Formats: sequence, structure tokens, C-alpha cells
Amino acid sequence: MGVKTENPPYEMTDIPGPLREFRQMFSATPRGARLARLMAELQLQQWGWPYGSEMCRTVTQTVGELAANAVTHGRVAGRDFQLRLATGPGTPRPAVLRAEVLDARGERRPDPAAVPPALPPPDAEAESGRGLWLVGALAHRWGVRDHLPSGKGVWAEWDLPPGCGGPQEPQE
Repeated sequence: MGVKTENPPYEMTDIPGPLREFRQMFSATPRGARLARLMAELQLQQWGWPYGSEMCRTVTQTVGELAANAVTHGRVAGRDFQLRLATGPGTPRPAVLRAEVLDARGERRPDPAAVPPALPPPDAEAESGRGLWLVGALAHRWGVRDHLPSGKGVWAEWDLPPGCGGPQEPQE
């Protein structure tokens, strides 16, 4: 899934409308991170990516890493984090799926240029340091943006080829 379309730093894609979007707040706890991953998986299924599909597994793992980082590095007592998933129809540009986690710690920003392909994988014996390395390996693009009035959003995007089994119109 991690076929890079350009070199870091990446810019967020302007997803043309109509936009399909999912937003949910979660407590900045390990349980909140787990729930964010599970909710992302459920939303992807509702949008047409079956459970166990490559896209569902890739995005779900990425959301899990971003949510875990928000809980570990972006936590502020009493503040939650937000999960956002968005995708559009793919006109006039190719369709894009974006996962973004927003937290309250704007001063603690990861550096997209400091992960794959720029760095080798973390040491096999290390107990941490794999999260953003995995995000960089799984996503086509990822980056960080300001989330005003304070905080940041860490996002990952995937370009969707035509006929990939992506978002479908809801059944009536």
C-alpha cells in the first residue's frame, strides 16, 4: 500500500466534494485509541471496504498508530482526541482516502521527513519507535498540520485507483 507519489514534506490533498466524512471524539486513553481503530474499521466497512481487505487493514493499522501516538505524545489532561476519516468521489482528481487524528499538543510535532524511506526500520529489540515508521511505510503521503486554536492534526492519505472497491453510494 505504501507506494509514494512524492517526497516529504507532503501537502494534504484537497478532496473535491461531495465529501464523505466521519468524525468522532475519543478519550485520550489506551481504550480511546483502541476504540478509534475499531470505529475506523467499522466506518470503512460501511463505505464499501470489506473487513480484511488490504485497504481496510492498512487504514485501520495506520489509525491505530496515529491514535496511540495522540494518547502517548499528544495528551493533555482533560482533553480528548478526534478521529477524522474523509474520502471523495475522485473527480477531477483521483479519489483519495484520508485518516487524521487531532490532538491538543501542537508543540509536539512529528517530522514526516524523519521516517521511511529516509530512515531504516527501528531496532528489533526497541520497545518503541515504530509507530510513525509504520505510518510512513503504509500511507502514500502523511504529514502534520496546525489545529487551531491549539493542537495538531497528523494525517495519512491513500490514492484510490478506479474500481478499487472504494466508497459506494448508500443503498436506499
